[in-house]
Amino acid sequence: MSSDVPNNFEDRLQQRASTTRNTNTLETIPVNHQPHENIPNTPLAASTISFVLGCIFSLGLALFLTGGISDHWWATYQLGFFLAAWSGFHWGEFAVTAGWNRDKCSVDSFLLDNGAMYHVANGTALVEYLITLYFKPSLKAYHYISTIGVIMAVIGQTLRASAMIQASTNFSHIVALRKLPSHRLVTDGVYSAFRHPSYAGFFYWALGTQLVLQNPISSIGFVLVLWRFFSRRIKVEERALVNFFGEEYDNYRRRVNTNIPFIR
Repeated sequence: MSSDVPNNFEDRLQQRASTTRNTNTLETIPVNHQPHENIPNTPLAASTISFVLGCIFSLGLALFLTGGISDHWWATYQLGFFLAAWSGFHWGEFAVTAGWNRDKCSVDSFLLDNGAMYHVANGTALVEYLITLYFKPSLKAYHYISTIGVIMAVIGQTLRASAMIQASTNFSHIVALRKLPSHRLVTDGVYSAFRHPSYAGFFYWALGTQLVLQNPISSIGFVLVLWRFFSRRIKVEERALVNFFGEEYDNYRRRVNTNIPFIR
């Protein structure tokens, strides 16, 4: 008889417990990188964040679908959509990573620890919206602009989630500078139309949220900051991809555009 087979009941329990620990489906420890640890990387933290984001999403969606609350000047459908889009985005980042890219999943996958400037930008957008709404509500009355923003944000979110799901373990929130044995170049599906669909998706999602709020200043600011960020990130990432895949990636890059304005 093989020595790997437990001889008694206690040994079988210990083996089962050991196996359970090694494949714990509630674990949030990524394989190839260390979490920032600014937010505790524990299942409790992940579940708490999910609960809070779920509450914000539910309240925002209810406000959006009901058209706002007329008794409260600030409780508009536009603000409701922004809150639902923001919370849905961050929960979706974690959910897609957990479902299709488990080895890279951690509490950082919520992208809430995304740098101070990210939160400053969203906070500034809210301040711009509320101040304008209070002093000059007529400037927020162009409902067709908000409708365009809703469509853009939904398409952007769908594009980004689809890209992450299709790339699966080849996707990373951190630019990979070292090729792993599991890496392959994904060029079909959404990647046949967008060279960096997750970036394009985020770009149009973020701009869409500002169109919903009808924020002219933040809309321009978001476009400029995101264009600068993605243009630099794409250059760094594509240098690594050329090293990984050589001529195969060069041919793909010539064939497929990013579809982000002024980034070929």
